[in-house]
This record gives sequence, C-alpha cells and structure tokens, in this order.
Amino acid sequence: MDGTLSANDISRVVEADKAHIWHHLTQHKPFETSDPRIIIEGKGIHVWDQHGTRLLDAVSGGVWTVNVGYGRERIANAVRDQLVKLNYFAGSAGSVPGSHFAEALLDKMPGMSRVYYCNSGSEANEKAFKMIRQIAHKRHGGKKHKILYRDRDYHGTTISCLSAGGQDERGAQYGPYTPGFVRVPHCLEYRRHEQDGAPVENYGEWAADQIEQVILREGPDTVGGLCLEPVTAGGGVITPPEGYWQKVQEICRKYDILLHIDEVVCGLGRTGEWFGYQHYGIQPDMVTMAKGVASGYAAIACLVTTEDVFSPFKSNAADPLDYFRDISTFGGCTAGPAAALENMAIIEEEGLLANTTAMGTHMFEALSELADRHPVIGQVRGKGLFLGAELVADRDSRQPVPEAQVGAVVADCGRQGVIIGATNRSVPGYNNTLCFSPALIASKDNIDEIVSAVDQALTRVFAG
Repeated sequence: MDGTLSANDISRVVEADKAHIWHHLTQHKPFETSDPRIIIEGKGIHVWDQHGTRLLDAVSGGVWTVNVGYGRERIANAVRDQLVKLNYFAGSAGSVPGSHFAEALLDKMPGMSRVYYCNSGSEANEKAFKMIRQIAHKRHGGKKHKILYRDRDYHGTTISCLSAGGQDERGAQYGPYTPGFVRVPHCLEYRRHEQDGAPVENYGEWAADQIEQVILREGPDTVGGLCLEPVTAGGGVITPPEGYWQKVQEICRKYDILLHIDEVVCGLGRTGEWFGYQHYGIQPDMVTMAKGVASGYAAIACLVTTEDVFSPFKSNAADPLDYFRDISTFGGCTAGPAAALENMAIIEEEGLLANTTAMGTHMFEALSELADRHPVIGQVRGKGLFLGAELVADRDSRQPVPEAQVGAVVADCGRQGVIIGATNRSVPGYNNTLCFSPALIASKDNIDEIVSAVDQALTRVFAG
C-alpha cells in the first residue's frame, strides 16, 4: 500500500463507514463492536485493507468482476479522456465508444447483431424479460408470455429478477413476485439422485428433457423464453453435463421459445472463451452480460440479441407502441464502453483467454489433488478460472456440511491472506460450495497460494 492515507484518515473513513454506509449482503449488527473491512487499494491480483494487510483476491472483487486485475492505468486513462470529451448523452442517441464497443463485442459473438446498453446485470435481464413479453403481445396475442428459469440459477436482485431466481434464500421475504415465471430443474449431476431416486444414463439429455416436461405441462403456446446461466454461478458453480445444452437448444427451437443466456458472471473470458455458451456450440437469441465487461472500471451492462429478436420492434412504424419503449438512464454513460474497449484489448493482447484455460486446468488439478487428501471435498467442478469445490460430511451420502463450517474455511483463508468465496444464504441446505474466480491474469504461483490456503483451512476446520 502506498501510504497516501494516514492512520487518522483511515480511522475517519472507518467511522464514517460504520455510521453511514449500508453494505450489500451484510448483517450490520457485528459492526456495533467491530469494524467493517475497508479495501484501500488494489494492484494486479492483490488488494490491501485498512490495516495494510495484503490479500490475494481469488474472487475478482468479491463478485466475479475484476477480470483483468486492479490498477490498469490504460483503462482509467481511457475513461478519463472520454469523460472530458463527452461523459453522457441519453441512449436514444449514439456515442463514439458505444459504437466502437458494440462492433468489437459483436465480432466475438457470431450470429448476434444488436447491443442494448444499460448499467447492471439485473437491469439487462429485466430488459430481456420485457422484450420477451412485448414479443408475446406483438406476435402471439400476449399469450406466449411465460419465462422459464432454472433451479439454483440467479439472474439479479430486482423483484422480477428474483421472480426468475432459483435461489430461494435470496428471494425470501421479498414476495409477492412477478407472475409468469416458471421454474425448471437444475442440471447438477452430482445431486441427480435427489431428483428421481436413481442414477440416470445420458444425464445431460435427461436433465434437458425435464425442461421439456415443464413446457408441456404449462403449454408450449404460453412459454416465450428460457433464461439460463451457461455455468450456474452462485448456486454452486454447476457445469452442464454432456449433451445438455444441445438438447436445450433443440427444445427451444421445437417450441419457438427464445433462448436467453445470462453471461453476467461467465462473460468476457471467465471460462476461457469470450462467453460461456461458446463452449457448447449453441446459438442463443439473447445474451446478457455485466461484471467482466469492463472489469469494474466503469458501470456497464449489455443485452445482445439476434436480428430476428430486434426486427419485430421496427416492423410497423405507424404504430406508436411498436418499438421497445424502454430507457436505461445510465446506459448513456460513455465511461462504460470506453472502459470495455480497453478491457477487451487487454484480454486479447495479453492472451488472457489462453491463460485462463491453462491456469484453470492447473487449479482444477490442484483442487482435485486436495480432494484425494480431504474427504470433505465431495466434488470439484467448473470451467476456466471459475471453479467450485462442494464440501460434504460424507461422500457416500453426499450430505452437505453445515454452512457455518464453509464460512469457517473462508474465514481461515482470509486470515492467511487469501480471499475466497462460497455459496451462502442462497439454496436452502446446499450452501456448501467453495468458489474460486481469480483474475484472468492469475499465475501458477497465485493458484498454488490459493490452493495451499484452502488445504490448511480444511485441515484446521475439519481436524479430527
């Protein structure tokens, strides 16, 4: 840490924080007797807190965001230069960085053609839901309005996004919810026995078939969209089983259902491809993204669609209600696309997709070796630098360990100077997965330090 803040300055920051800040996802009662963590500075893959403690950040800003690491002056300079030239104009007009980034982004997304800018993943998903509903009215008399979502997936924090959320503890106490959202089963093969009581051959196809069963139950003429994460994030880092995605796309095409892929976590390189869906050879109709788009250097989110989704909204110019009547105020900020352009350039110039694949493989193998020595690790899963380790009390029964023990592992790693994540207060009874998503710049030494911290923490927490 560079020491630009004095001890007195930091003390004032802490006191002001305790007195005035309402933190995300935080119970504040403990702050009556202890201080919140204040992150003062970041560089590369490390951050420093108010005590001057250097911490290896294995969760990219806490929520899978800072893909290219901290302290990127070229991104900050690009944002500064753009803000001086033009900081904002409503999204009803265009901008230079908005045009340039849309072109660069679509070059990475064959088959997609339109970019709608907004400022958060939740908002991007809301836009997608609105488009599906408006298309239902324009093409199907309003009937094909239902939107399917998957158990354990998460799509945002607004009421409608929670209505499409498969993490019941995230949505608890916020109902009643928006009608017209229908849940389909998750695709976690490790937990397959809890769905039908017996092992299933071709599990990926079987799991996709469960979606079709829901469609048939609801009525195909009532279902307009299916919203899924390519790899489930906060619900346990769930990679889809073989054959799943191909069958899902077949089902969507069979019943004329728009396939909406939520890439808010996976997008912009997290899995080793530009987007998670690109591992599976599918063509979505809508893709939403946010976190890694600009690595947190500016707020930006995008809803990307095919021309087939876009074209109905210009089909009848004489109708005053024919277009997409939506606005995102801060979707007009130019800092977002300016930062996103530099972020994408860094990923390309530094070969970070290849590094993500290589370091992700190394980390997967290292965590798997831990599983050989720690029976509490039931399964290691993930893709690229997006990995999870599910902790179980017994491998035969796969009984999850209590959430408190998972939290103890996270806390122990923190005391060692490594910040890791975990599923928490999301899926009742199954908040038992450690989560890892270091920046795409991670080195072998960084990965080894993370895994070593987990090794020591598991030993201490589950000793005896």
